[in-house]
Amino acid sequence: MAKFEIKQPVIDEVKALLDGAQSAVAVKYLGITVEQDTKMRKELRENGVSYKVFKNTLIKRAAAGTDFEQLGPVLEGPTALAVSKTDATAPARIVAKYAKDIKCVELKGGVVEGAYYDQAMIQEIANIPGREELISRLLGSMQSPVANFARVIKQIAEKDENAAD
Repeated sequence: MAKFEIKQPVIDEVKALLDGAQSAVAVKYLGITVEQDTKMRKELRENGVSYKVFKNTLIKRAAAGTDFEQLGPVLEGPTALAVSKTDATAPARIVAKYAKDIKCVELKGGVVEGAYYDQAMIQEIANIPGREELISRLLGSMQSPVANFARVIKQIAEKDENAAD
């Protein structure tokens, strides 16, 4: 069997992983303990993020012709790929959270919604709250004026009620 035939299933797996993905982040992980890695992978999985280690050359081949081809410059050394099809900021946000405590884990760069971000910019993206938190903030800000209006109406009604007595 030729080397190409052995590597093709892995290339196909990476292509399937990247197909329809909103974001992909390259992660340096060398030196992480099994316990730390297991904990991080669990949280990534719970948030719909696929996290796997692939050979850099196979990632490059699979990403050729897609937006994720822009990851090429950061695909050196040990690299894991964190990919999300549902929440564009989740891979960067979760890995950055663990990188604060685990010094050997580092965001190398990533592609979010078709745009490439270097290490510094992907760190900024990691600071963006998750989708659910953003939605709850939006709903909270929409609810606040309505609640204030209701309080004012109630106070006016109580004032009119007291004045009638």
